[in-house]
Amino acid sequence: MEKKFNYQINDREVIITRPFEAAHTNVWEAFTDSRILDQWWAPKPWNCHTKSQEFKVNGRWLYYMEGPNGERHYSYFDYKSIDPQNSFSGLDGFCDENGNSTEDQPSSEWKITFSSDKEICTMKASCQYPDEETMKTFLDMGFLEGFETGLNQLEELLKR
Repeated sequence: MEKKFNYQINDREVIITRPFEAAHTNVWEAFTDSRILDQWWAPKPWNCHTKSQEFKVNGRWLYYMEGPNGERHYSYFDYKSIDPQNSFSGLDGFCDENGNSTEDQPSSEWKITFSSDKEICTMKASCQYPDEETMKTFLDMGFLEGFETGLNQLEELLKR
């Protein structure tokens, strides 16, 4: 199998590709079902907690990451399109505990696609930012390292 975590950075876009030795439906569910997302989305020692999720077009996933000292960072993902088992897209951003966008924090447009070849399901995430400065802010916050850690946690979860 190819290298596990691949990424490329373009003008205002980060593209991440990650293969999993798992059934396509299991990988899809791991990205679309909050009960599974909560088990891997936050890089340890952080934990993810879903407040609400409506996985449908114009629905929202509202969640927070809780740190080892009890600190909380709230986020949302507003679903814009869903092609079952193939892809979904939406706006990812930071918010307060009630889901109100935090204007001083950056947001990004995501499209996540899933494809399979034999026993390998590959996830590809395209994250687009409004400008290069916003993208740099995300990268400086450790976005790539955190997402890679989460995806590695997902791999372990899929093996169980």
